[in-house]
Amino acid sequence: MSAVIPQSQSPASHTVLGSGPAGTELARELVRRGHRVRLVDRKGDGPAIEGVERFAADVSTVEGARAATGQAAVVHHCVNVGYHLQTEVMPRVQEAVLAAVEAAGARLVVLDTLYPYGETGGAVMTEDSPWLATSRKGRMRAELDERYLSAHRAGRVRVALGRSADFVGPGVLNSSLGAAVFPGALTGGDVVGIGDIGLRHSYTDIRDVAAGLATLGERPEGDGRVWHLPTAPAVSTREIHAMIEKRVGRPLNVVVLSEPRPFGPFDEQFMAEYAEMFYQHTEPQIMDSTAFERAFGTAPTPLTDTVDATVSWYEQWLAGR
Repeated sequence: MSAVIPQSQSPASHTVLGSGPAGTELARELVRRGHRVRLVDRKGDGPAIEGVERFAADVSTVEGARAATGQAAVVHHCVNVGYHLQTEVMPRVQEAVLAAVEAAGARLVVLDTLYPYGETGGAVMTEDSPWLATSRKGRMRAELDERYLSAHRAGRVRVALGRSADFVGPGVLNSSLGAAVFPGALTGGDVVGIGDIGLRHSYTDIRDVAAGLATLGERPEGDGRVWHLPTAPAVSTREIHAMIEKRVGRPLNVVVLSEPRPFGPFDEQFMAEYAEMFYQHTEPQIMDSTAFERAFGTAPTPLTDTVDATVSWYEQWLAGR
């Protein structure tokens, strides 16, 4: 999915806010595309990434956000915080980042979630789906997104929003298809399944998240709207478990959580906050990314390839612990 920048075009400066799996993979993708990249988090001391400048700043403050954005042509907002802090912290981050990007005259690309749609009854989610969230975190995300788009319409900041389904892929730990699944699959331990694992559920490869956000950063014609980042056609989580079983050569010991309760890597605090989002696992969660794929000439990574790459990454991760 990587785009090639013509040699005659000087590389733009991209600042990535947030060094989680999405921000880190995005920084690597931008370097592969020939851009100058700054990766920002509170400490600025993570592992070295070739071609990436690490920078320490608290982007929940205007001063920190302005220091972080520097002379960037494009700012990518991939910041996230713990579930129990989201409704308090994410609006502060938005306010600071919008002010900083406006002052810098940069474009803003925001990594977004499916939360604003709320419960769909299993209907396929497209960019035209209504925003009907009733959860606290869903309403908060919808309000933030409307503010981003309002800032664009007012001419303050050029903004594009890229929505992703649940993450999966190399480096993804804190996901319903992350460290709760792959280590147990490789060691014979418990594999957690959430809700009805027979329902179709979209998962977005973290590498497609990065490539999609990088494309939005390079293509200003995508500004001013929400996009669904490239995501493979939804299958049931049970089908993905079967793909993992084939890859690891053993049956999985799946423990299904039919209701939100602490188990394995999901502690009591997390599950208490996640309870309002549990509907995502009791109805089909189907995201369609056709609009992005057609507009930018891309395609999502096949799920079999995602599973292969993720198992390989977890094999190395477990070996290094």
